[in-house]
Amino acid sequence: MSLNKVMLIGNVGKEPDVRYLDNGVAVASLTLATTERGYRLQNGTDVPERTEWHNIVLWRGLAETVEKYVHKGDKLFVEGKIRSRSYDDQNGVKRYITEIFADNMEMLSSRSQANQASSLSASSSPSASAQVQGGKEDLPF
Repeated sequence: MSLNKVMLIGNVGKEPDVRYLDNGVAVASLTLATTERGYRLQNGTDVPERTEWHNIVLWRGLAETVEKYVHKGDKLFVEGKIRSRSYDDQNGVKRYITEIFADNMEMLSSRSQANQASSLSASSSPSASAQVQGGKEDLPF
């Protein structure tokens, strides 16, 4: 038995990149930052906060939802699996990348935060509880 499952809550690092394949399937990629708080050890040593950056890939309905509603700075819950791949860059150097292929996403930013972070009008902004699972939309509007 094996398990490949990742759950992350973090902030979107830049505007999502959404592309459409020749057959019309949407694929989105974005970066998600997760931060562990800093703390002080009993001996007085400060351990600084640590931010990890994750490459997230979303397909089909999830990608279309990201294109419409997700913006830089938004807080997201993402659930999926880890995948690693390699490629040769322009100089012929082999590069490795680790990505999270999302199966589920939930937008956690409040309506007021979403309005401040984007130019969407209040009537077209998603609510904080809008959920998308496996390409099925369950939006409250």
